[in-house]
Amino acid sequence: MMTGQKTRLMSEINVTPFVDVMLVLLVIFMVTAPMMTSGVKVDVPQTSHDRLDVDAKALVVSVDASRKVSINDFQLAPEDLAAELPRILESKQAEEVYLKADRTLPYGFVMSVMASIREAGVEKIGMVTESAPSPDKKR
Repeated sequence: MMTGQKTRLMSEINVTPFVDVMLVLLVIFMVTAPMMTSGVKVDVPQTSHDRLDVDAKALVVSVDASRKVSINDFQLAPEDLAAELPRILESKQAEEVYLKADRTLPYGFVMSVMASIREAGVEKIGMVTESAPSPDKKR
């Protein structure tokens, strides 16, 4: 029973539930983030150069062994590349395009894709390769 005293409302915020929820969300995002990476499987040539930094706004045009052309994850026909690329470049505000072509593709086909990229008005085109393992690391 109350003896005439008025109960006061608690005016402090309890942050413990907030911290608990944030930690759970952090763990969920840490577990699911590696699963969110997607892309086109391309067996690129190996070279003996060092890794270069890629601009985050740059687009990657991938061509797989079956001659399917993809811009990041958006697939399109090779003949539509020159028409679609300017619109995509404008929406992404990208200045550079990286070409990632399968090593088994004929040189002529890769050059025709590169010509389509040039027709779209791109002046900076980079070729994506993998670093070859050094002879010392094979042991």
